[in-house]
Amino acid sequence: MSISLPWSTGDTAILILIAVFAGISAAAMTIVAFRSITDLPPEDRSWLDRPPAFIRVLWWPTRWAAQLIAPLLSLGLRERLLSRMRLAGLDYALSPTQLIAHRIVLAVLGALICALIGWAWSLDPGYSGATGGLAGTLVAWSWFRDRVRARHRQLLKELPFVLDLITLCVEAGLNLTGALQQSAAKGPEGPLRDELQRVLRDVRAGKSRADALRTFADRLDEPAVANLVSSIIQAENMGMSLGPVLRAQGEQRRNERFARAEKAAMEAPVKMLFPLIAFIFPCTFLVLGFPIAMKFIQMGL
Repeated sequence: MSISLPWSTGDTAILILIAVFAGISAAAMTIVAFRSITDLPPEDRSWLDRPPAFIRVLWWPTRWAAQLIAPLLSLGLRERLLSRMRLAGLDYALSPTQLIAHRIVLAVLGALICALIGWAWSLDPGYSGATGGLAGTLVAWSWFRDRVRARHRQLLKELPFVLDLITLCVEAGLNLTGALQQSAAKGPEGPLRDELQRVLRDVRAGKSRADALRTFADRLDEPAVANLVSSIIQAENMGMSLGPVLRAQGEQRRNERFARAEKAAMEAPVKMLFPLIAFIFPCTFLVLGFPIAMKFIQMGL
């Protein structure tokens, strides 16, 4: 008994050739991708900081994507992004190209995951993938923005205590460099301690102390730090004692921190007004009104 195929012998040969060419193309693409990953140039990180855990999780695909998109990024875009990375404390951890590559990797990963979920739930994979890509991009952007804001808040919170520590060291007989070393060694862990360590690293690299402090103020782009640096440099140029200057700066920073806390406390009721009206009051009225409504229904009203 013979079995008739829905296509002829010529069609079968064409399908076999298409399958062979598709397999060869897939193998070639796999080999090219594997070689591009394994041929990544070694990165000298002996003078660089460790990347954050959020980026280290996808470090290898990030480096690979950075190598591919590096020729596409303009110098102006890199410089603008680098100025933002200084505020986040990432300028010595990774390059602007690697930061953009990490966002691209997160977008692609989110698109793939959501496309697979959409395919499993019989949804349109295209819309699901686009939603996942947008979500991945927003997660990367939000992480960077929140890191800048959290770093700024923590820096302003730690500044009065670190200034008191530097003042104590200066009044005990140490020079300013020694006081900065003790503050960087004994101070609380956080962005201000990391920045002081970078100031000391610049001084050891050959920069003058004034230039290292000016770079420190430019890097943070904070008026309180700029005021502190200008006061220290001016006091040193005029031969004044640093103890009273640092003590006055510490007291001023402490008063500013107290004023910020008062402002946040006064803003709290206004910020709570919308969730109170939109979410809490309706639920409260529902809980209180449901038994009353059921009672009226039972009474026939």
